[in-house]
Amino acid sequence: MKVRMASEKDIDRIHELLSQVALVHQKGRPDLFKFGQRKYTDDQLREILRDENRPIFAAVDENDIMQGYAFCIFQQHINDNILTDILTLYIDDLCVDEAKRGMHIGKTLYNAVLDFAKEHGCYNVTLNVWSCNESAMKFYQSCGLKPQKTGMEVIL
Repeated sequence: MKVRMASEKDIDRIHELLSQVALVHQKGRPDLFKFGQRKYTDDQLREILRDENRPIFAAVDENDIMQGYAFCIFQQHINDNILTDILTLYIDDLCVDEAKRGMHIGKTLYNAVLDFAKEHGCYNVTLNVWSCNESAMKFYQSCGLKPQKTGMEVIL
């Protein structure tokens, strides 16, 4: 498995994988996530693919077909009143094709993100995970991630 930066040729495959993630979230929280909706339009994906501050990593097989992705965003709070100016690489979304899980593709993607973040002088890599997605939480814990903060809610 090779990791490269995603390109426009990957848009159809990105949509397929995004649909898998959306279904997990919709099943876990149908009160928050709409069924069968796209996260991005093709134009939005093209814009993200051109944005150097929002790298998308693609794990591809021997035929250069995407088997997983990691959407990332550089974040920094310059001259914030309370936060330091550290540079963070935030993983907005990481997905491995459900038919390819257990083959260490997610770990390969995650390690590529870590290497990229180090090369770009990042202080840390962060992400959010929905508490209803227990397999994702276990995966991230196995990668050594630890809780940074906890989001909480009460449904009225």
